[in-house]
This record gives sequence, C-alpha cells and structure tokens, in this order.
Amino acid sequence: MLSSSSTPSSARSSDEHFDHIAREEVTADRLTSPSAWSSKRASLISASAPSFGEYYRKLQLLFWRKMLMTLRERRKGAIANDAGVEYDDPSSIPLLDGKNTHKNYRPSSSSVFKIARWIGILFLAMLATILCFFGIIHVVNIIINLGPVFYQDEYYDIRSRMGGPMEGPLNYPTDVTRDIKPLPCHSHNDYWRRVPLFEAISYGCVGVEADVWLFPDQTDGPELYVGHNTAALTPKRTFRSLYVNPIMEILDRANSPATRVVSNEANPKRPNGVWDADPTQTLVLLVDFKNDGHKLWPVVQEHLNSLRSRGYLSYWNGADFVEGPVTIVATGNAPFDLLTVNSTYRDIFFDAPLAMLYEEPEPIPGFDFSQQKIPLAAATSGQGVTGLPLGATADSFNSSNSYYASVSFPKAVGRGHWFKGEPTAHQLHLMRGQIQGAKNRGLKPRYWGTPSWPIAIRNKMWEVLVEEGVDFLNVDDLQAATSWDWNTRRHRTWFWG
Repeated sequence: MLSSSSTPSSARSSDEHFDHIAREEVTADRLTSPSAWSSKRASLISASAPSFGEYYRKLQLLFWRKMLMTLRERRKGAIANDAGVEYDDPSSIPLLDGKNTHKNYRPSSSSVFKIARWIGILFLAMLATILCFFGIIHVVNIIINLGPVFYQDEYYDIRSRMGGPMEGPLNYPTDVTRDIKPLPCHSHNDYWRRVPLFEAISYGCVGVEADVWLFPDQTDGPELYVGHNTAALTPKRTFRSLYVNPIMEILDRANSPATRVVSNEANPKRPNGVWDADPTQTLVLLVDFKNDGHKLWPVVQEHLNSLRSRGYLSYWNGADFVEGPVTIVATGNAPFDLLTVNSTYRDIFFDAPLAMLYEEPEPIPGFDFSQQKIPLAAATSGQGVTGLPLGATADSFNSSNSYYASVSFPKAVGRGHWFKGEPTAHQLHLMRGQIQGAKNRGLKPRYWGTPSWPIAIRNKMWEVLVEEGVDFLNVDDLQAATSWDWNTRRHRTWFWG
C-alpha cells in the first residue's frame, strides 16, 4: 500500500480542486437539505480514504465528478420545472469523453395533444366510412326493391282521384277507390293521417280506426270528438265529420239508381260497398271508446243512425250474421254488457280479447311447451274487459256478438328476435293457440304493437302473421303493406328489407 506522502503533486492538486468542488456542493446542499448534506458528507469521507494505487484513485475521482455534475444538473432541472421553464435533459450534455451515450425523451403537453388529435381524426374517419357503407346499402336497397317510391304517388293522388278539393262532391261514386283492390289491413290510428279514411281506402285497407271522446256538458247536443288523447281534440274533428258522413256519401253514390241494379222484393240485393273492384267487401270501422263506455254507448248508437237507416251496416238478426258495406266494431272501454242486451238484433260488434281465446294447438316437433309459461300479461291485457260478466270464458265470444279478436303482441306473445324478426318456438306456439281459438269461434284475429322498425324485421313479422292465419294486419305504413309482394321470398338481413 502506498502512503499518502508518496502521492505525486499533480494528484494533490487534483485533490485540492476536488475538495473545492465538494465544499461548494456541501455548502449548497446544506442550505437546501440537511439530510442530503449528511448523506453527501459520508460520501466525501469515503472518497478521501487512502487509494490503492494511482490508477484506482483516478477512477474514483472520475466517478465522483460525474456523480456531482449529475446532481448539479438535476437540481437545476428541478428549479426550472418549479418555475415553469423548459430545460434540456442533462443526458444530452456531452460527458467527459465528449460522447452522448444516452438520451431520455419525455413528451411535452403539445405532443400529447397532437397524438390525441390524430386518434380523434382516425376515429371520425372510421365512423364516416361505416355510415357511408350503410348509406350506400340503403340507397341500393331502395333502387332495387323499393323503386316505386320514386314514381308512385298514391297519397298526393287522392285529390285528383276525387276530381277536386276534398270538400267538393265526388265526380264518380267511388273515385277515391277506383281500380283499387281491397286488402286485409287495418289502418292503425287512422285519424292521425293527413286525410283520415280516404287515404286508407285509397290504398285498399279495409279497416280504419277512430278513437272517440264524449264531453256531456255540451249545450247543442252530445258530440263525439276524434283523437288519441284530449290534447289532440279539435271542434271540427268529430266522429260524424271524419267518418260517418264521408262513408255515407260514398255509399249513397255507389248505390244510386244509376249504379245499382234493383232486385225484386223477394230477393233484395245487398248494397254495394266502397270498392268498385270488389263491391261485396265490407269496410270495418273500429270505434275505440276512450272514456266512460256506458255513457259513450248511446251516443255512438245515435250517430250511426244515418248508416243504419240506409241498410249499410252489418248486423246480427238473432240467428245469422248478415254482412253489409260497413261493419262497426267497438273496442277500448266499450261495454260488453250493453252490447249484448238485445239478443235479436245487433249492428255493433265487440273486439274480443284474443289472449283469452287460447286453445292448445298441435305441438311443434322438438319443443316441449309444458316447460314454458304463458306471459302474465296474457291473462289480463287485451281488448274487451269492460262490462264482462263474472266468470266470462272464451265461449262468451262468438260471431253473434264479436267480430275482431285483438291483443297487444308484445304483452300477450312477447317480442320477436331482434336480428331475425321471427318469433321463438314458444311464441309461435302461443300465436297458433290464440289464432286457432279465435277462428273456431268465427272471429278475425288481429295483433297490434308489432315491430315497425327495422323494416326487414317488420316485413318478416308481417310474413309470419299472414302465414299463421291472422285476418288483418295492423299497419302504420299503408303503402308498404299494400304494395309488398308477400309471395316473393327474399334473403333478408338486419339492414336488407
């Protein structure tokens, strides 16, 4: 081991320079952090220990010098950060050998913002691409399958069919239905249409619907107002002005002496109906009693007198059902007890609760219905619950007192598969049992509340209902229901109608 006295003068001068730097660092650290000063003091003591050779001592000096320079630069960086000033990373400063061996990069806030902006732009571009893709498919779908949309103008053709304004007289007894083939569809909430009644019959729908309200405090006699709720009622939109009087005018002209062949009295001829293409087709007018059914009943009876006196109403004569140009069906709060009081003559018929008419159908192969349960709503929901006698059963309804048999599809059957639009095996079993029970009693089954969108699911559900035997489709889109070719089978997906 070499003694400290044998150390060369150059090494001693380096020691003095090193001690000078150390004293500066210790003084600075002592002012800023006593704990750091005590730590560095211990390091300095170890650095002044005897060396094992000149080469080893030079390595120690080089190591501690680098460490002190690094500490100094880090302290400068911390002070700069506290003051909000950007500084260069100390690793970018050339060391003793003049080489930049390592560089740590910390992204600034502007760089993070740029990255986030590009991510947002990429997301919006992908979203726009997807929307454009489905938009192109939709346009192609319209061009291929719904081409008549661009040239078929049935709705705006109603006025021209009638030969002038809607308020004016008809130039032809059935101008609005000329060359129109009647189809078994029901115009749901028909009074919402811009031209109630006429729009439906111009498309060929044989069923229309009117929601009626009674307010008995009127001085000029009771009037029935038409609307889905009280907020939609107006003085001019009445049951007689929207439905009774227009129907009477159409039938009067269709049955004038010039257009009606008069038969002998022994074989009276049935009056012509609304449609020229099928004058024997009856028009079903569904009257929805919105408030007190027992108070509404006599007023509805009175307002139908003009049609009744001309022999335009279908009726029950005590033994048989005799179909006329117009069939009146009461639903909503219509009182079943008042409807059935007269056992020899009836010209207003009930909308029976379809779910109550369920009969066990033929089992579906591979499906065990005993493991399933009927929805609870099926036992309590549906049409025809006002005025029912205690202990009423499915046999309480037949063609002598009822015409429709209706129920809400989601409540009594359930919702179809969202992607396929087809009912499950359990739902299909329920539908078949309800439809079978209605037909065995001479009634016409009808479901309301079926899906209306997406279009492909709506059309698929219509197909299923027609195939299972419903007599009336409850529709909102008249053009789609009356122009769809039900005999054409198409490959359908979620977006392809």
